[in-house]
Amino acid sequence: METDKSLLSEEDIKHRYITPALERVWNPSDIRMELPITAGRVNIRGNLEVRERPKFADYVLYTQSGHPLAIVEAKDNKHTVSYGLQQAKAYAEMMDVKFAYSSNGDAFTEFDYLTGVERELPLDAFPSPAELIALLKEEGHLTDAQVKVLEQPFYVSEDTFAPRYYQQVAVDRTLDAIARGKTRLLLVMATGTGKTYTAFQIIYRLRKAGLGKKILYLADRNILVDQSIQQDFRPLASVIHKVNYAADDRTTITSYEVYFSLYQQLFGENDEERFR
Repeated sequence: METDKSLLSEEDIKHRYITPALERVWNPSDIRMELPITAGRVNIRGNLEVRERPKFADYVLYTQSGHPLAIVEAKDNKHTVSYGLQQAKAYAEMMDVKFAYSSNGDAFTEFDYLTGVERELPLDAFPSPAELIALLKEEGHLTDAQVKVLEQPFYVSEDTFAPRYYQQVAVDRTLDAIARGKTRLLLVMATGTGKTYTAFQIIYRLRKAGLGKKILYLADRNILVDQSIQQDFRPLASVIHKVNYAADDRTTITSYEVYFSLYQQLFGENDEERFR
């Protein structure tokens, strides 16, 4: 007997129809369900801190290199196929994802940010990772350097954490701009948002993509340099050198790839350049 979808909950629709449709063409390991995008806004009421409910995406689909490629929002069958599209688009814009989908178990509605086109797809016609990546390259007019950057994963280990959504966006946009030939960029982040971690991920992926052979990291205090080297940049310890003008031999320190220094060490009296 055929199931009356209108009697099913949203979770039933996801379990019976949407998840199988996605797993038909996507590796389950590249599908994240109920992914928390934000921790929830903190509101102050008198002397109390009240955190709002976090924002969760029903599905986030990733490339094999770990980059979010599509957002899918699910609704029960009492709603139309496109009912969840605005929510999917909101999450896609937060994560800088170019493909947003909604489904009620009957079909998918797709919104392509690269073309601005919205269309409906049969339940068994959801695009594969290869198809979406091909669209991303073709419609986004990506250069070889941009593709190379896209293929480089973020650094993640037992001692580190995956980037938060805004850090991922900051890193991806910075690297994309560099891959397009931009040479002067300004990235502004508030206190406590992980600027050093974001800088590490930019440098890590820049090196892996072969777009940064020599990198200089500057700070205005020794403690900031030392903390960065010992904490966020620890995975690059073998290629890091902390500049010491008084002790460094210029003929040997050139073998390193990432250099840390204080602003004031690079210039002597009368703005004389100490290093070139």
